[in-house]
Amino acid sequence: MHELAPDWLQGCRLRECWFEPTFHKHVGKLCVGVQIHVEDTSYQHRQFKPWCLQALAFKALRLLKADYPLWRDFPYEYELDKLAIDVINGSPLLREWVDDPMAVVADLDDLARVDERTWLEQRQP
Repeated sequence: MHELAPDWLQGCRLRECWFEPTFHKHVGKLCVGVQIHVEDTSYQHRQFKPWCLQALAFKALRLLKADYPLWRDFPYEYELDKLAIDVINGSPLLREWVDDPMAVVADLDDLARVDERTWLEQRQP
């Protein structure tokens, strides 16, 4: 993630963490994940971009393990013919960027720029 987009990691601190789930399919198994720290001095509100950070995590995982099943295919909420990630994200753009091995960080920046500007304008008042 540091090699792909160091700017997208700003405003927070990432830490590897190990845990054993107490329910669901991985109950009792030692799992590894990443904890996003935003409660200490590393947190910088204006620099922290959680959507970019999550997109970067998806992309890094896809590049490291191309066959990892990132996208669950099941009916989600009220949508029966779309992947859950597409509903959550509002379009297939993020998923398509993650799954394209030739897509780079600048490509996602370009795709998101219009929506980010619109969001900033709408929330300004």
